[in-house]
Amino acid sequence: MRAVVYRGANDLRLETVPVPRIRPDELLVKVAACGVCPTDIKKIQYGTLPPPRIFGHETAGTIAQVGARVKGFRAGARVALHHHLPCLECHACRHRAFAQCAQYKRTGITAGFEPAGGGYAEYVRVMSFVLPGVVKIPPANGFLEGAMLEPVNTVLKAVNRLALLRGDYILVMGQGPIGLMFTRLLALRGMNVAASDLLADRLKLAGTFGARRTLRADDRDFSEKILRLTRGRGLDAAVVAVPSDEAVRQAQTLVRGGGQVLLFAHTRRGAEADLDLAAVCVDEKDLMGSYSSDVTLQTEAARLVFARRLDVRRLITHRFPLERAGEAIQLAASPAAESLKIVVAPGDRAFEP
Repeated sequence: MRAVVYRGANDLRLETVPVPRIRPDELLVKVAACGVCPTDIKKIQYGTLPPPRIFGHETAGTIAQVGARVKGFRAGARVALHHHLPCLECHACRHRAFAQCAQYKRTGITAGFEPAGGGYAEYVRVMSFVLPGVVKIPPANGFLEGAMLEPVNTVLKAVNRLALLRGDYILVMGQGPIGLMFTRLLALRGMNVAASDLLADRLKLAGTFGARRTLRADDRDFSEKILRLTRGRGLDAAVVAVPSDEAVRQAQTLVRGGGQVLLFAHTRRGAEADLDLAAVCVDEKDLMGSYSSDVTLQTEAARLVFARRLDVRRLITHRFPLERAGEAIQLAASPAAESLKIVVAPGDRAFEP
């Protein structure tokens, strides 16, 4: 089969590799679509993991083979995959810190080499411990929607971390695919969402996703407009969906005492920033993060996507065949004004129905 193999920093090669062999308790899935995720981009650009690997973890496809001991699945079924699952029993899991679970940190889907998701290949092997995360795609929905379940789950997990009341004011900083998902999910919960970005087209789209107010991030009167919007009280919360330290400082200033600032894009280790720690201690402004997904939310995430209450199809702007995966990753790393979610489609039926 064909696969895009990571051979080192910024070194991706289209190669022929063996189709994975599955064990009796595993699935083989033919990949139809795989979203390009910023976490994979960073691994590829900075060479943070040793090669060779086959990345791609926002994956949907068709079951090609079912292991003899696997129940509840059949060949030909269309499914969305989940590459990390916690044990639900360890100390971290008992605290619902699932992303810190040792089992969760294992990747349960591979197309060969060290497991790394495998979605940038024609077939993937789905290991037994992640089978509970496999979701069947309804007949009315497509592979693209299935491939978006994992990123939607991560945003839903982050939204659940915020202590909000209906009608609260929250700012979502950055209206890329992740920021737009935050805007929509928060609007669905009855929040007064303000959305900021540097691109006018993204702000216009944010309005259709439920933002009550949109602001250019470089507006000189940004802070004053937020204060007027909140009637001088300040924001109840701010989500920083861009890797900008200045945005974090601005968010910390704009939230009220007792408010929350949630980081979602600061994933590069070793980064440092100057912050007013008295704002955390004295003003009780919580600074928090959220990373990766929560399998216990998979049913809710699927319901939001498949019922199209969050219509993820509107986020997908570019689709690339497997042989152009390198271009897809470059575009996702340096997005154009018109680009949002980028998808690699090894299969020829990714866009049905």
